[in-house]
Amino acid sequence: MKHARILLAAAAAAPLALAGCGGGEDDGPVTLRMTTWSASEDHLAMLDEIADAYIADHPDVEAIEFDPLPFEGYTSTLTTQIAGDNAPDLAWILESAAPDFVSSGALVPLGDTLSEAEGYEYDDLVPAATELWREGDELYAYPFSTSPFGVFVNNDLLTAAGQPTAAELVASGEWTWERVVAAGAAVHAATGTDGLVIRDFDYSGWDNLSTLWTGWGARAWSEDGTECGFDDPEMTEALTFMHDAVFAQEAMPGPGTTADFFAGEAAMTVTQISRAGLLAEAPFGWDLVPLPAGPAGEYSVIGQAGLGVLTVAPHPEEAADFLAYMTSPENSAKLAQYFPPPRASQLTAEVLGQANPLLTPEQLQTVVIDRIDEGVVKPGHTGQAQLDQAVRAALDPLWTPDADVAGVLAELCTAIDPLLAQ
Repeated sequence: MKHARILLAAAAAAPLALAGCGGGEDDGPVTLRMTTWSASEDHLAMLDEIADAYIADHPDVEAIEFDPLPFEGYTSTLTTQIAGDNAPDLAWILESAAPDFVSSGALVPLGDTLSEAEGYEYDDLVPAATELWREGDELYAYPFSTSPFGVFVNNDLLTAAGQPTAAELVASGEWTWERVVAAGAAVHAATGTDGLVIRDFDYSGWDNLSTLWTGWGARAWSEDGTECGFDDPEMTEALTFMHDAVFAQEAMPGPGTTADFFAGEAAMTVTQISRAGLLAEAPFGWDLVPLPAGPAGEYSVIGQAGLGVLTVAPHPEEAADFLAYMTSPENSAKLAQYFPPPRASQLTAEVLGQANPLLTPEQLQTVVIDRIDEGVVKPGHTGQAQLDQAVRAALDPLWTPDADVAGVLAELCTAIDPLLAQ
């Protein structure tokens, strides 16, 4: 197998050239290891169930270990493991890291393995869901989670502030960012709780702001990744709108403050359906609706996670075979309990409803099913870890009340232009 070379950022954000050969002679059954960023007991129990069924029919594999790594710094930790000759066989991969892994030769091609697996139904995979994980005609990772962002809404807080419910705003055609921020400001003024939270942003996870700026037609960089988009008029307008929402209207919590929607501390939050379980015992009336329309119209933003086999894996052939088993139609339906699948046959309100009983068929249809084909994936780029740090640092001056938004964004592009050109 060819040497794998990937360019990623380790803890010090320095590029690493990683090389090695996967596979080797084994005298007996092997143990596979797969890294994840979830330590959820429910997630791991489901994975163990799938693994146990596989092991029962595959005597060449004696154990499959799932190794949760902290989400913060996940890619850097994984890269460090690879560099330290401690590579897992399989790994979850963030959408932001996909360009590095897919283009570098770090992942084993999966097309033949999956298409030739009995009963796999390879053609059932939605092209829009697999696009990020392909190079040419070859698939290098299976997008086990393809989840559009939506907005969870606390209708009790909206009502207490004299605001229409989310469903009423959707029905009247007023579910727009302008109207949402106005409602959030009203909630804050009337109740003291926060209006709107973009979950996992916290003034550091800047890529989550794509759930807002895409409504203005803005993007972090050009489609080919060579030109900075932060100083474009659409981005300036979008982040000026957000800046006003935070500092002028107080519709969103400011830097250094947190608000947990699921604990009743905010009226609305932008996140994915995997969070719905947190509402099982919610003491307030809630709803789930699509992202608000922006000046550019309606849109969708998708978060993805891929599953791949590393070329430096100790047991790449066995790992690829387990990946095919784990993502078969039967097991994909099990994964759908937490992760929206990339299979057209399973992207139905009936299937997703079985796995997400708290959500109505209408919510699943309008927020998830109808949004996958048209969705824009969160921004990613080769050298993403270095870019991530550079963008985060360059955006810091934006989060003050008197910030010069256009000036900050111009400086941001100056900072990342050399990285985009690499």
